[in-house]
Amino acid sequence: MRINLNGQPRFVEEGATLQDVLPSARGVAAALNGSVVPAASWESTPLSEDDAVELVTAHQGG
Repeated sequence: MRINLNGQPRFVEEGATLQDVLPSARGVAAALNGSVVPAASWESTPLSEDDAVELVTAHQGG
């Protein structure tokens, strides 16, 4: 199925979860269709066709 990851189309398997498309790094936040999803819920958050996933990585500095 097709999702959008940071505005780019990406194909994932049916039954994929948010955890399947995100890196397991510290300092990463994810939003699914405009709502922030806590990292503890990534593994249990299923993806659907045309979902919009936004990934944000924290950077040090100002």
